[in-house]
Amino acid sequence: MDPRMRLLFVHSSDELYGSDRMLLEVLDSLPARHRAGSVVWLPTDLPHVASPLCDRLQQRGIQFEHVDLPVLRRRYLTLPGLTATAQRLIGLRSRLAETDPDMVVLGTSAVLPVALGLPPDGHRTVVLHLQEVWEGLQGRLLAAMAHRVDRVVAISDAALDSLPARLRRRAVVVPNATPDPGWWMPIDPDGGELVFLVASRWMPWKGHEVLLRAWDEAGSPGRLVILGGPPLLGAATDVRALVSAADRPDTVEVVGDVPDPDPYLRDADVMVVPSVRDEPFGLVTIEAFARGRPVIGSENGGLRETIAEGSGWLVPPGDHRALARRLSSLTRPEVVLAGERARRRYETHYAPSVFGARLRAVLDIVDD
Repeated sequence: MDPRMRLLFVHSSDELYGSDRMLLEVLDSLPARHRAGSVVWLPTDLPHVASPLCDRLQQRGIQFEHVDLPVLRRRYLTLPGLTATAQRLIGLRSRLAETDPDMVVLGTSAVLPVALGLPPDGHRTVVLHLQEVWEGLQGRLLAAMAHRVDRVVAISDAALDSLPARLRRRAVVVPNATPDPGWWMPIDPDGGELVFLVASRWMPWKGHEVLLRAWDEAGSPGRLVILGGPPLLGAATDVRALVSAADRPDTVEVVGDVPDPDPYLRDADVMVVPSVRDEPFGLVTIEAFARGRPVIGSENGGLRETIAEGSGWLVPPGDHRALARRLSSLTRPEVVLAGERARRRYETHYAPSVFGARLRAVLDIVDD
């Protein structure tokens, strides 16, 4: 790749959830000369949160702009919504022509409409970072918009397999990574009750209702800590109401959104990812692994790929009884052993050095 190449990263949110943290990981994996030539476009259609992605970009010295992007969100899958998205695309075309990037990296499938506004140009490469499982009407719309995509970087086999055949031929799986926190400690073999942690947006498919039903059925087997908050757009689960209705609400702590989940991971013994729909990957899984914490996860999507080699336990998605049996049957010695295996799996599969080498090879980027 030409060291003077102009890279444009287009992203669909200005938060610090999974796909947002992965954009930072992608940028951090680039050689310095490519980071210096990179610009990130962030959307304007979402409320600005207290700890936005743009703050992290500014700390890294990476150029960014808030742009009126045509983002394909579920709430826009109506005639008025799609009309407004098309109008945003029309308004963006002149700006894309002026920017004239050599490579455009679409950070999520939701910004695929941007590719339709790119002027025809034989030298430009369009890359989709596929962080979703395509399904239903939205999947068909995305597939129709993807004809301008030259390469796909899929975060898991589950994401890859959801693509139509013509796109799978242009796709390579590069599993996600997460920074090494600089510490990891074996779980205390002499600790008391087990501490379980769940960290995600409070969307219905994330499985909070299933988890709290399982928690009751298991007899509240320890302490449960819940991080996250409702999404800025779309349906949300009232987690606080579910906890209030639990048999033992005193065993559940609802923390909400936090700028840094690290202290909570440090104090936890087990991460729980109870999603009832396919997780494309499950970034919190490897964030737990990096700190030597095993994971109980639903046996679906990318979780089937990440939770392996004794690094945790899989349960059928949506089955609160199976989850209850797993929660209540865990012993501290087996959690300690699984935590050590989780850290080893992180080091060999999900460390930034492993991710960076794979990604640079797919993008044809030569190290400094």
